[in-house]
Amino acid sequence: MINRLFASAIGLSLLLLSAFAPAPGKITVYLIGDSTMSIKEVKNYPETGWGMPFVNFFDETVTVDNRAQNGRSTKSFLAENRWQPVAKALKPGDYVFIQFGHNDEVPTKKTYTTEAEFKANLVRYVTETRAQKALPVLITPVARRKFDAAGKVEGTHNIYSEIVRVTAAEQKVPLIDLDRESQALLQQMGVENSRLLFNQLAPGEHPNYPDGKEDNTHFNELGARKMAQIVLADIRTLKLELANRIVQRSAAKTVDPQAR
Repeated sequence: MINRLFASAIGLSLLLLSAFAPAPGKITVYLIGDSTMSIKEVKNYPETGWGMPFVNFFDETVTVDNRAQNGRSTKSFLAENRWQPVAKALKPGDYVFIQFGHNDEVPTKKTYTTEAEFKANLVRYVTETRAQKALPVLITPVARRKFDAAGKVEGTHNIYSEIVRVTAAEQKVPLIDLDRESQALLQQMGVENSRLLFNQLAPGEHPNYPDGKEDNTHFNELGARKMAQIVLADIRTLKLELANRIVQRSAAKTVDPQAR
């Protein structure tokens, strides 16, 4: 009897202690990158960056601050003073998700960054993030929709994606290989069905694009959510502490008859 009372007392004590245990501290997840990640203006809808749905998957301890901008490279993001305010605002435990490459790799663009510069810029982002005791995560540029005549998906970021992979390994930074994983998704969906992920519209289908749109780089809402889900799955696979802050939602098993 005494042992039972003692065990009950211990259990009650542990319950009370857990009730007063400190909750996980609030953190900010910064997204820096290009148009495939960025927040879109209404005039560009239904074009959607994957960072837009990404914000909805976390609990109240996480603020997602999406600083990604259309057309930016690792070089122009620095030159326009977009990175420096992020570096200054970082707190211990924050994250920086770094995804560039689309605009770095094109020699005809003003944002062009040589391979050596690209790597050096990635290292700078990583180093300055860690200097604030925050956590960098490198992400390869997300795939464009491109298939060969046989229906096999083709990579369009091969060199710059590999630089991200090598830099992540050398710097011992968590890597999300969004290029390879999004290519795999496109291959699974196939030539025609993969169109459903991109901002592709027939003439007159949407008021923002009266003449239609054939875009194999930028996503619509469905495509953005699919890419965000890939990133979330990798956060879990990498066992980042951030994974503990992803909201676990269960689907309703039954439908209320009154709602029918």
